[in-house]
Amino acid sequence: MRVLTLMRKYHPTGTNGQLCVGNQLICHTIELPWRQNQRNVSCIPEGRYMLSLRWTSRWGWHFQIPHVPERDWILIHPANDALTELRGCIAPVTDLTGPGSGTGSRKALQRLLDEVQPVLQSGMPVQLIIHS
Repeated sequence: MRVLTLMRKYHPTGTNGQLCVGNQLICHTIELPWRQNQRNVSCIPEGRYMLSLRWTSRWGWHFQIPHVPERDWILIHPANDALTELRGCIAPVTDLTGPGSGTGSRKALQRLLDEVQPVLQSGMPVQLIIHS
């Protein structure tokens, strides 16, 4: 099993993180602030989640995080501003520019895909551990 670790820092207007495989930083992340796991306005709870690969015409290849408590359709997809572009999902970014904001999201997603997509396509599970 491949394990990704997302280390979060919470701010009133957004959540920032570092997404790593082992000690290797893959990208930074942005999310909505923590608001008690409320749908559409909060990041998801800390915990362990399995990732699945997903494709849509809007974002191309990206990831889904199924089985989030009391939430549906939580994705890892491109976005550069959590408050205007996310409704509970996680966005990879190349650089952080403030709480819940960053740049280079599509580039960061591609880097994450390069790391994780072959693992998932081989049938091996990938777990995401989120903590602060």
